[in-house]
Amino acid sequence: MSPSFRKWSTGSAAFVAAAVVLLAASVASAAIITYQTPAGSDVGGLPVAARATFSTQTDHVTVVLENLQANPTSVSQSLSDLIFVLSDPNANVGVLDASFGVERTIHADGSFTNGGAVDTGWGLENAALRLHVLGTPIGPAHTLIGPPGPGGIYSNANASIAGNGPHNPFLGDSAVFALHVPFVTADTTVEAVVFSFGTTEGVVVPGFPVPEPSTGTIFLLSSAVGGIVMATLRRRGMTGRRA
Repeated sequence: MSPSFRKWSTGSAAFVAAAVVLLAASVASAAIITYQTPAGSDVGGLPVAARATFSTQTDHVTVVLENLQANPTSVSQSLSDLIFVLSDPNANVGVLDASFGVERTIHADGSFTNGGAVDTGWGLENAALRLHVLGTPIGPAHTLIGPPGPGGIYSNANASIAGNGPHNPFLGDSAVFALHVPFVTADTTVEAVVFSFGTTEGVVVPGFPVPEPSTGTIFLLSSAVGGIVMATLRRRGMTGRRA
């Protein structure tokens, strides 16, 4: 498991900023594939909406996973699992190099507090290339929850979200995963995606491909890759620290 994020010195931040610029250019030349849930998707009668954006480069896959369902009612609307199938049948075993998301604690009154950017604690299961949090040491916390409602409050949240000890903290809005997957190239595409929701295994919604990623999605992916670079540099002792 990669370490939680910490603050970096000004010099290190400048180094990382330069790395992000280079990575943004590399992302622009990589294959970028987006899948999302069909409009009107629901789990147990409650709406769900999610998106996964993939960048494929030589031996690497970066995934930005987003929960788009605002002001959820139940933890069953949070994301807990993503399965994807790549076009090359040999590219079905990988290693999770790094991941991060922002912790979000939702209080009993529906207000929330964001913490720092941390390791997601999610795992990677091979053969199916499955990213998941259930069954890991952090689960059932760190499922991915969507944004709040009007006024920045989770006004619809029931007791499975608001002030729920086992399920808090969540990860807020989006999470990023960097995978090392041999046989992947920039020509590798994603052929199938399945999203899973809630804290019970097997609650799935198939995704469908989105023809063109938006400029905002590409920017998010570039920024996400930059974040992974910061985590990796920190892990390797290449960044400074504040006392």
